[in-house]
Amino acid sequence: MAEPVLSNIPSESSGFILTRQQFDTPGGISFQFWLKGNQGAFPVTVPGQEGVFFVLEEDLPRIEPLLEPITDWRLSPLPLKDLQQRPVCGLYSRSLKGYRQLSDRLQTYAISMIEEDIRPVDRFLMERFIQDSARVRFSETSAQLQPTNYEPQLTMLSVDIETTMRADRIFSIGLYSDQLRKVLIVGEGKNEPWLEYVNDERALLQAFVREVEQYDPDVFIGWNVVGFDFRVLHERARRLQVPLNLGRDRSRIQVIQSANGKWFCRIAGRVVLDGIDTLKGATYQFESFSLENVSNQLLDRGKLLGHQQDEGLNKGEEIQQVYRTDPRKLAEYNLEDCKLVWDIFEHAQLLHYLIERSRLTGLPLDKVGGSAASFDNLYLPRLHRKGYVAPVYASGESQMGAPGGYVMESRPGLYNQVLVLDFKSLYPSIIRTFMVDPFALAEGTGTECCPDDLVPGFNHAIFNRKEAILPGIIERLWQARDRAKAEKNTPLSQAIKIIMNSFYGVLGSDVCRFFDQRLSGSITLRGHEILIRTQEKIESQFGYKVIYGDTDSVFVWLGDDFPVDKTQEEGLRLEAFLNQWWQDEVQQRFGLPCHLELEYETHYRRFLMPTMRHSEKGTKKRYAGIRHFTDGSEELVFKGLETVRSDWTPLARRVQRELYRLIFSDMPYKDYLKQVVKQLKVGELDDELVYRKRLRRPLEEYSKNRPPHVQAAQKLYDQLSDSKRLNRFSAGMHIEYLITVNGPEPISLLRSPIDYQHYLDRQLVPISDGILMFLDDSLDGISAPQISLF
Repeated sequence: MAEPVLSNIPSESSGFILTRQQFDTPGGISFQFWLKGNQGAFPVTVPGQEGVFFVLEEDLPRIEPLLEPITDWRLSPLPLKDLQQRPVCGLYSRSLKGYRQLSDRLQTYAISMIEEDIRPVDRFLMERFIQDSARVRFSETSAQLQPTNYEPQLTMLSVDIETTMRADRIFSIGLYSDQLRKVLIVGEGKNEPWLEYVNDERALLQAFVREVEQYDPDVFIGWNVVGFDFRVLHERARRLQVPLNLGRDRSRIQVIQSANGKWFCRIAGRVVLDGIDTLKGATYQFESFSLENVSNQLLDRGKLLGHQQDEGLNKGEEIQQVYRTDPRKLAEYNLEDCKLVWDIFEHAQLLHYLIERSRLTGLPLDKVGGSAASFDNLYLPRLHRKGYVAPVYASGESQMGAPGGYVMESRPGLYNQVLVLDFKSLYPSIIRTFMVDPFALAEGTGTECCPDDLVPGFNHAIFNRKEAILPGIIERLWQARDRAKAEKNTPLSQAIKIIMNSFYGVLGSDVCRFFDQRLSGSITLRGHEILIRTQEKIESQFGYKVIYGDTDSVFVWLGDDFPVDKTQEEGLRLEAFLNQWWQDEVQQRFGLPCHLELEYETHYRRFLMPTMRHSEKGTKKRYAGIRHFTDGSEELVFKGLETVRSDWTPLARRVQRELYRLIFSDMPYKDYLKQVVKQLKVGELDDELVYRKRLRRPLEEYSKNRPPHVQAAQKLYDQLSDSKRLNRFSAGMHIEYLITVNGPEPISLLRSPIDYQHYLDRQLVPISDGILMFLDDSLDGISAPQISLF
């Protein structure tokens, strides 16, 4: 590791933690942190540390002989126990190598280990309640870190590279920020302020290092920037023997692939953020996460090249051609891709979201997912201070029946005046109200408690109402979210919502350390009870029908003749009554304050609850309606139907939206459907008949089941030369095809007539009859030619 480049840092400084590293030294494990403070980025090194995890005291007679071949360890009794009340000891090592040897050795002999998967550098911060920022006091030999609040001003730099199709040569590197706009490109030409030509690929990489050092960004952003851009940069630099010294201490970057195929990039003092992963983590959903699609959805503009074939077969060839004939045009395309990523990050406030997430949970900015790590960071230090350690990994009670969210049997039909009442953050509010908590469960079931201090759960769970940890964590997050909403801080509000909602998953997943179906069942089964009793109360107290319910919502039919102008008032009346009723119920049954909060959310002026296909039973998680707002405006809403699913053709999706709009607005629809069928059969709608579906695995792995898009891909594969097949038919590739009289054919090799009857029977009939059946009508009845009786 390179030596840190120290600047004139005061003896006490504060900053936001950008990166964290751990490495072995002769004096023990050293931790190195890079922080961004008021005077720039600075390193902090904490030497002479140990790694620790826990083992059960009852296993010591087996453990000590097994560890004799290893020299770097010590065992220490601790005033701690696991959640089954068993005493534990700490097993320490002064090196990361020794730490791994200890855990590998014990795992080989099936010895239970506790919290062994927590990196020592992460534990160092976690146990000090250091989340995103730290105050550092420097001494001559070390540094002390304490938690603090610090508002960072981080600089971003968007990076994108253009390469050959095999990525065995880099043509250009684009760089974009609010202060830097530049493309470095191999070739000959006149340099411009934004464009610099270099002689060869070695010079290109060296120029890139120079630009990064001059601009000195805290954060790199890009699109698949780790798995492609930095991976290729790292590989080409290695092959050309160019030191890619992008670290703030002038160390080289590290690009590593994990066992599950995920790529990671480590740069001392700098963070690399992938736009796709960040959007997914912030719960954005798109049919495709291609840069072309996402930029069009969020920014209303797309890429300069490859508009039609993004992720398809011709984009790579187009880039090669443009580089040969007009390198300046390729540079413009390269820079625009950088700017698209920058603008997406700005539009969605993604960096702000990640900073707020770090502030709340202690997760590094570049941590993908991280719900279990968030829980650990918030929960474990508080659990340790109660005298407990976590359970042995995923060792909680199972096979007890802990179903998912409650989904009510729907009542299919076409309705007027439907209200949706939604429990605000139902699962977190259940945890908070009913004291659902691993520590409270251990205290309630494993110690002598006064019966008045106990709260019954489900699956034989009993919780101690006075000793819970998790409800307090949720209460603090809840209050922070209320403040964020009041301040219109959307990224913070979203971060808190995601964190709170992830807690149930951590308790209910058998790949998480706190998995226990007494905990998850006490959440989901309580949720079932709450929805069922809410339905019963609405129907008995008000006489309305609840036509559907899903996890945290109930859909209430007021009646087709209920006045539109009274729905808002009635929704608020239901909300107020039910909230007070639940307050009284929880207090009377459990003697607890109730944190359940029901909100009147939506009024549908018209609402369709469809049936399952080829059945009279109602569907689940599928409906449509006209949402009516208090100002008189309306919005057409689809949930789970064909119009929001990418595996249906553009024609089916367009026709469904228009047909439902007409019917919901009581407008004539038969002439519209007749016209669509006529246009289909004469070939006027061919552009809307293209299926677009992704290969879930490499083409060669489809052996037994070969669905239409795989058949189309195979036909395309068979027509291409060997060079053009390379890396083209891997998992993730989208195939565009049509159904012809000779089966599926890729659009680029269409040879047979289109099978219009297929599109009528498999696309238009299903989406039309889903609503027409409630009008005693059908598409066949509308479109079939009428036979004269005379």
